[in-house]
Formats: sequence, C-alpha cells, structure tokens
Amino acid sequence: MCGIAGLIWKGGASSDIGTEMTQMLQALKHRGPDSTGFALYGKAEEGVQVLRFKVAEQEEMSTGFDIHKQVVERRAAVDTRLKELGAEVTAEEQATEYAFRYHFKFSGDLKRLIDFLEDIDGVEILSVGKALELIKDMGDATVVSEQYGIKGFVGTHAIGHTRMATESDVDIRSAHPYWAYPFNDVSVVHNGQLTNYWTMRRDLERRGHRFVSNCDSELIAVYIADAIDQGEELEGAMRRSINVIDGVFTYLVATSDQLGMAKDVMSAKPMVLYESDEFVGLASEEVAIRSIFPREIDTWDPYQGEVKVWAA
Repeated sequence: MCGIAGLIWKGGASSDIGTEMTQMLQALKHRGPDSTGFALYGKAEEGVQVLRFKVAEQEEMSTGFDIHKQVVERRAAVDTRLKELGAEVTAEEQATEYAFRYHFKFSGDLKRLIDFLEDIDGVEILSVGKALELIKDMGDATVVSEQYGIKGFVGTHAIGHTRMATESDVDIRSAHPYWAYPFNDVSVVHNGQLTNYWTMRRDLERRGHRFVSNCDSELIAVYIADAIDQGEELEGAMRRSINVIDGVFTYLVATSDQLGMAKDVMSAKPMVLYESDEFVGLASEEVAIRSIFPREIDTWDPYQGEVKVWAA
C-alpha cells in the first residue's frame, strides 16, 4: 500500500521544507506504519559533501551493552578510514545513537571511499550528496522528524515515503527513500511491485552496481542513476523505464535540481498532483497536499504511462 509524496519550489528554496514534507507524510501515515523516510535537497556548499550513515539498526540498540560498544567502535573506524583516504571532515553531528551526519571535503574516488567505509561490519551509507540528505527510520513522520531534527531544513525540493512492509524486512535498510550509490544526489521513492526485479538486479550487479537491500524499489534508483551516468537526461531515463521495468508502480525520483514522477501503463497505483506557478506537490492521496495548503486547490490524477519532470 505505502504512501509517497514529493514537493518542489520552482522559484527558490522553502524556509522549512522539512516541516512541509513531515506534514505531508504524517497525513499518509495510515498507508504505511512501519517506517518513514525523507530525501531533502538543500543548498550545496562549494567543495563540500554531506554523508549520512548508520552503524546499527534501531532494534539492535536494546539488545545490551555490547551493541553500544560496537557503535562506538564502528564510528571510530569510519573516522579512521575517512582520514586514511584523505577526506577532511569539516562538521559532524550525531542524529541518534546509531545514525550520523558528516560534512566532508574529498577530491578522490567517491566509489572507493564508500566501499571502504561499508567494508566495516555494520556500517551502511544512507546517502552522499552535495545537496541531498537522506533520513529514514522506524516510526511515523512526526517521530522520525523530531528524532532527526528535520524541522527548519531549508531546501528546494524533497520526496518522502511511508512504508507498509510486504515482501522485505521491517528495518532501516529496507525503508525508502533509496539513494543510488555511488551517484551524487539521486534518490527514489516507490509504491508498487516490480515483477522483473531479480532479472534487472542481476544485470546491474554484473555491471558493478551494488544493492544494500532486497527491496524491489531500490532497483529504480540504481537503474535511473545508471542511465544518467551514461549521459541520458532524467526525463528520457524515466520514459525508458516505463517500458523496461515490469509491474505496477508509481515512483518519484529526485536529483540535485529536478523532481520527476512516473506511472506504469496500467496506472494501478495512485498519484494526485497539484501545480501552481511557484510550487508542485504530489502524493498518493490529496489529503497530503492539503496538509500544507489548507484551502481550496485544484488537483488531478496523472494518466497511465505518464512521466513529468520539474526543475527547481
């Protein structure tokens, strides 16, 4: 069932896109009680990237002293390996006992750096980006937003997801959004089911792409990022995905300066859209858009097989 939402300010940044996305996702809580995730796009700082990573799952933290010791050791190992490869950490923040946010400068091979960090047992990179910050955890939108201090986030666009687990685990690893490793700033949320997931995943893995979960939605992120990496425009990659990916799906994809929406040819999964001269809001249900526009607005449902892309 799941709920997805996206918003983009065409003319500039919102002073609190974090609260706006929180309100939209909280309105979709009934569609997915297992986890909530945000992909927020802020202003890039010249030469600086933002790293979001975790060193344990939420449920592990109640298992005893040993896991707390491992958390400390894993974070120390991340610090050591960043330094070994020449990355300069300029700011760091502990969001939870097990999740961290670093700003860093690095001129080397980003894929090598990420692989080196994830080779540490228990460490998972959630996102690396110049504009993107990806946050996801167990709980509803309000819980996750307060836990990670999302209120007050200044940004141009965002996508989010409330998850009802159907075919993969209930944990942070299986929650949306998905960042497309090792590509800067590409993230995806998805509602639906992909029937050729394993065939496409094996093909992408043979070409060197990595997957961190068994959730079919991650495939879309990797597929789109791979196409962009090969020189394809976002809209073209999305249009091609309609014919290549089998199943029923509606998905949202974001890059550093764009937000896109795609629906499969059967149009089996819902999507409602509102657009003005300054703003675009999309969600699985109209109630999410009305949570930030509590007045009369005109919305519509995109057609089957439709792809739309907006720029910030």
